[in-house]
Amino acid sequence: MAERTHPLVAARSARGLTGVDLARGIRAAAQRRGLRSGADKQRVWKWEVEGVKPDPASQAYIAEALGLPGHVVDPRTWPHWLPGATAGVVELGPASTVPALREAIQATMDVTRRRIVVSAVSSSALLALAGTWARPGSSTAAAHVEPADDASLVDGDEIERLEQATALFTNRATENRMRTISVLEALLQSVTELLDERRHGARGMARLHVLAAKLASEVGWHRFDQSRHAEAARYWIGGLHSTHELGDIDAGAGLLSDLAYQASWRGRPATAADLLRRALSQARHPAAQSLLQLRLARALAALGNRTGTLRALTAAQNLLNVPAADPVPTFCSWYSTADLAVDSGQALLELGDTRRAHQLIREGQAVLPPARIKTYGVFQTYQARSYLELGEPERAAAAAIEALDLALRIGAPRCVTLVRELTPRFAEFPNAQGVPELLARAAA
Repeated sequence: MAERTHPLVAARSARGLTGVDLARGIRAAAQRRGLRSGADKQRVWKWEVEGVKPDPASQAYIAEALGLPGHVVDPRTWPHWLPGATAGVVELGPASTVPALREAIQATMDVTRRRIVVSAVSSSALLALAGTWARPGSSTAAAHVEPADDASLVDGDEIERLEQATALFTNRATENRMRTISVLEALLQSVTELLDERRHGARGMARLHVLAAKLASEVGWHRFDQSRHAEAARYWIGGLHSTHELGDIDAGAGLLSDLAYQASWRGRPATAADLLRRALSQARHPAAQSLLQLRLARALAALGNRTGTLRALTAAQNLLNVPAADPVPTFCSWYSTADLAVDSGQALLELGDTRRAHQLIREGQAVLPPARIKTYGVFQTYQARSYLELGEPERAAAAAIEALDLALRIGAPRCVTLVRELTPRFAEFPNAQGVPELLARAAA
């Protein structure tokens, strides 16, 4: 139910206002300016239920009717400037990283102890958070940190050891990294505690924020792979807070992109597209912009927006190899022409361009580095789907079996899920070579 509740409903309900009361307050706000408003119960209903966007003047009247100061109104981000839109999510601001990270860590502890079911993060909360992040000049850039002489701090060695351990365990091959998640969780908890102490000087705090964002991203992806989506979102949100305090715009855009990828995966492409547009409004590095455009293309393809999809794919291709003075941001350092080709193929597959999609997926797989074994497994499921679309179930089954074997070997449940989601299509070809074996193994 929370997913369907409009922020305007929550804001007026919190003040004990009905739709009629709110309309009356809006008309009064207009009259105080010597103007008239046609707001009535029906118009409020259209804003709250049909998703109609009020014009800027009406938004100003709404704020006044709710007793809010005028400066909170940002017509571009309606309805996400409304109070309560970020319900259940720590709001971005000075010193907000520690509460956000602790919320993620606590959620994991609660699940492990089977005490509660972690609540999902609503689309409206995500979009409100992204809207705040995307406002020009919103980054705090760690301005709240008390100045100190880092060279005099005895805990400088402690931060260095945490950096070394993080590099050691996040730079391992995918197959090995999947088995060391408990170490990454412990490192993140240590970093969070040091951030909370606030005794490390500006440079030390900046180093800790870099670690927090990196570790939160890694743990979030592990949770995503395990289909523990509420936890994944909270870890990525914690990382977003850390990049916000650090003032690292591109890293923040990357975490918004991860949240968008999750939204697409969970069948919410409209939310994914909105998150990606906000990320693109601030992203700076061409490689980061390219990856965001590629993911936007996937979301738009799922929505059936052919023109938007093709435009985003063109932008992604043009941006990928644009020279830049700064190094490629860490969050997209893995991104390559292989990913561009395969995900472009997936987008085209959604649009029905099967043969071109199949060609791109094959080309991308051919140049994927061997170390990215989990990605190869995911790409194999895409290949299987494209073979199914071409009416070649034998080849599709062979690709799906390879993907399933790989996923089970390295412990990649997300890839297993992708294969199992294809089984209804394979059931249409019960006598094709390899299909009975695949169906039996996928059901095991």
